[in-house]
Formats: sequence, structure tokens, C-alpha cells
Amino acid sequence: MPKEIYSASEAAKALGISIDTLRRWDRAGRIRTERDGANRRIVRASEIERLRGDSGTAHLSARNRFKGVVTDVKVDGLLAQVEIVVSDPVRLVAIVTRDAVEEIGVKPGMATTAVVKSTSVMIES
Repeated sequence: MPKEIYSASEAAKALGISIDTLRRWDRAGRIRTERDGANRRIVRASEIERLRGDSGTAHLSARNRFKGVVTDVKVDGLLAQVEIVVSDPVRLVAIVTRDAVEEIGVKPGMATTAVVKSTSVMIES
């Protein structure tokens, strides 16, 4: 079951920004936050999704998408293994062709989206 409420640091990570940027956005009214019982900032999942938006560039039929950051790329022969840490506490590993990794320019640290359809995981940049 997906989380409904994120701490400020979890929300910043999910948005790909620093905690300081999240605080500035909060003061400027760019992000809607609430306060928990200990007066810490919390962010609803719907607010994170609102800010992420949709690039509108992908036209795949797949519905399961996980935005994340590439943490490792291993190339061996014709195949490449791409490890992606997604915003939610999940780790995905995709086995793709070496050509795909080179064509997309997959590197550790870059933002990406894992698109899951059946038992296959594809990546898009």
C-alpha cells in the first residue's frame, strides 16, 4: 500500500530536490505542506504527484511507472543491468540491451522512470 504522508526529507527526495529547497518552496507557497504533532513538515502524496507532473512525452500502454534514480549500470557483452532506486522504498533492477544503455546514455545518478509491463522492466529518460 503506497504511503499517503511523507516527511519533508522523504518528499524532497521524491521530488529530486534538497530539503532546503523544499523549505523555500513551502515559505513561497509553491508546495503545500502540513505540520504533524511535533510541528514537523509533512507532505501528502497527492502534493508530490502534483509537483512531479507528467512530462507528456511517453506514449506507452504500460500503466506501472516508477520514477527514480539510476544507482548502478553493469555492462557485460550484449546486455546491461541497470539498477534504479525509486522514490518509494523499492529497488528495481532492469536487464536491458547494451545498445539501449548506450543510446539513452544511462549513468549512475541520472533521473529515470522504470516502466513495468508484465514481467519486463523498460527504462526511459
